Amino acid sequence: MKILSRPLLVLALTWPSLAAAQSGNVYIEDRLNQLQQTITMMTGQLEQLQYQNQQLQQQMEKMRTDYDFRIDQLEKGGKGGPRPAGPGPAGPSASPPTAPGSQAANTSTASADQLYHAAFKMMQDGNYAGAEKDFRTFLQRYPKHVLAGNAQYWLGETYYARRDYQNAMTAFAEGYKVYKTSPKGPDNLLKLGITLAVLGRKSDACAVFSRFTQDYPHATDLQKRRVDQERQRNGCG
Repeated sequence: MKILSRPLLVLALTWPSLAAAQSGNVYIEDRLNQLQQTITMMTGQLEQLQYQNQQLQQQMEKMRTDYDFRIDQLEKGGKGGPRPAGPGPAGPSASPPTAPGSQAANTSTASADQLYHAAFKMMQDGNYAGAEKDFRTFLQRYPKHVLAGNAQYWLGETYYARRDYQNAMTAFAEGYKVYKTSPKGPDNLLKLGITLAVLGRKSDACAVFSRFTQDYPHATDLQKRRVDQERQRNGCG
């Protein structure tokens, strides 16, 4: 019977524990990625609710203004009907005539909102290819929309979720470059650094993380903590 040498014996005894530790590290990393993805999606849902709340506030303000106008007309002896919008002389309290393109603009805004929310819904459902297509369409049609910066960020996330890190890197870099001052500007830069790190370009990732504080000194505490965590994880000086 062949007796194992001491080094081999030690290795044989410790191998199961080493394999288990490695497996545990992989599991923890996967769980962290899943949690980060969940937080990202919840943040997106919060953004949608905030945007919808803003739209409701604008509608309520418009209704309040119209109500005030009607009350004013009644106090002046008028009929309190809707504001005059046709041609002809207008009184001092009348609103200016409706611009010919305003109805089309409202329709366009509604279409943009519908397309954005449909794309985000696909993202929530895990239909990343469909979300990618709709976010791309949104950006092509409405590059100046208030949600364009958000759409560019979520476009990057559709790639990142599928581990297509090259296209994710390009999308996040484009989001930082074109929509730097948008609400999602900090997130685009943060996720650009994370994606570069995943691709093994740690020096570039560290440069991005260093630039974050310079470009976004008023970023949220959560974003700043994420940057600090990624700097430590990647050994940035």
